[in-house]
Amino acid sequence: MAAHMARLRAWSRVHRFRVAACRRCSSGYPSVSLATPLPGVPRPVFASVDGQEKYETKITTLENGLKVASQNKFGQFCTVGILVNSGSRHEAKYPSGISHFLEKLAFSSTAQYGSKDEILLTLEKHGGICDCQTSRDTTMYAVSAEVKGLDTVVSLLSDAVLQPRLTDEEIEMTRMAVRFELEDLNMRPDPEPLLTEMIHAAAFRGNTVGLPRFSPAENVEKIDKAVIHEYLRCYYSPERMVLAGVGVEHEQLVQCARKYLLSVKPVWGSGKPGSVDRSVAQYTGGIIKSEKDLSDISLGPTPIPELTHIMIGLESCSFLEDDFIPFAVLNMMMGGGGSFSAGGPGKGMFTRLYLNVLNRHHWMYNATSYHHSYEDTGLLCIHASADPRQVREMVEIITREFIQMAGTAGELELERAKTQLKSMLMMNLESRPVIFEDVGRQVLATGKRKLPHELCELISKVTASDIKRVTTKMLRSKPAVAALGDLTEMPTYEHIQAALSSKDGRLPRIYRLFR
Repeated sequence: MAAHMARLRAWSRVHRFRVAACRRCSSGYPSVSLATPLPGVPRPVFASVDGQEKYETKITTLENGLKVASQNKFGQFCTVGILVNSGSRHEAKYPSGISHFLEKLAFSSTAQYGSKDEILLTLEKHGGICDCQTSRDTTMYAVSAEVKGLDTVVSLLSDAVLQPRLTDEEIEMTRMAVRFELEDLNMRPDPEPLLTEMIHAAAFRGNTVGLPRFSPAENVEKIDKAVIHEYLRCYYSPERMVLAGVGVEHEQLVQCARKYLLSVKPVWGSGKPGSVDRSVAQYTGGIIKSEKDLSDISLGPTPIPELTHIMIGLESCSFLEDDFIPFAVLNMMMGGGGSFSAGGPGKGMFTRLYLNVLNRHHWMYNATSYHHSYEDTGLLCIHASADPRQVREMVEIITREFIQMAGTAGELELERAKTQLKSMLMMNLESRPVIFEDVGRQVLATGKRKLPHELCELISKVTASDIKRVTTKMLRSKPAVAALGDLTEMPTYEHIQAALSSKDGRLPRIYRLFR
């Protein structure tokens, strides 16, 4: 005990000595005001905004028809890219799958760069990355890099879009990548991409957005350099493009566009482009079924239960119509998700598909609402998953939810959906690449951009009567149905159509002598 007390006294003396030493040292420093800049240190550069400058999206149209759009965002890095009004919906006169090929071929060798590695090394000098994404109506080439490298970035984008080499070796490698992706699409446990493809094919059978986004296996060998060049000559014209930038000075971006995109001759020649497919989407409705054994798709030792997946959709509206905002609120109000979610109200746990479906029917594994919208049409659909033996009951639950959409929405429910939609919109627009995509897509489709605060005002104005009106209109269309898995208990398309035409959404009764 005595030894322990001695150690404590010794430690106390050392501690007092250190404190005294610190006090003596600290008193030796000169007193410097924190409001005074330190001598010899460069002055910091702060963002300065005047009036609407921080909101404004500046747009300039060049002599060749190319639009240049920029959004001010302070920071060391920028996101710049070219968006083209071209996608799988424009492939009616070509083998389906060209857009899929172009996505894989993007940022390969060009007139200026000998290989993809050269492009990546060039971007690396500016801390940059590149990506290409295609959808049903848009192709997007994007680069994120330091602002100081803007000239190099725009030069690289121009080369990648207008002067790709498309060598035989690159096309063969792309064929292999496409085949692998098609195999993966059919094997992955998450069926959502495949169901989305099927529901579009059912809703818009054989036209525009109903054409396949992924290359059909039989077309992989048909797509070659000549076919791709013919397609590019038709759709990659300046008036169908937007050069969008976020975090760059508008005048500097316009200057780079004039330098690298105004008088560049594309690799496919400057001859007269072919006729552009301006077909308007024709909603047909219908059903596409795929009988498939999903009992052994587990990727690990833990088995995934065998499920049947159903997606039911109805025609909504285009994103150019006034009803687009009420449909967005309706989609948020339906919400939903998987049967397991570690979240609260902010994760959608108070949406209708959680409260009315997943919380009441424990045997359902998924119930999620989706809204796909294009320049001339739209599709609102619900995806549900359950055990194959309960498919009929699951379909009836979903048809009843569609019918109940036409009822009067509660004030609290509607306000929650509107607040959640505004919150999601504003949080997504914190990200620079998301702002870039928003600017590019809006300017490509409409020639201008609706600002976030304008969209929030439109969301706030949505009323329960608006929701009822758009739902009533939607329920007049024929359903589109996609079904995947064991479909033994799947009701007929006519029964689903009858349920969506009824007052309560119930399927017609079936009487069987034997089960």
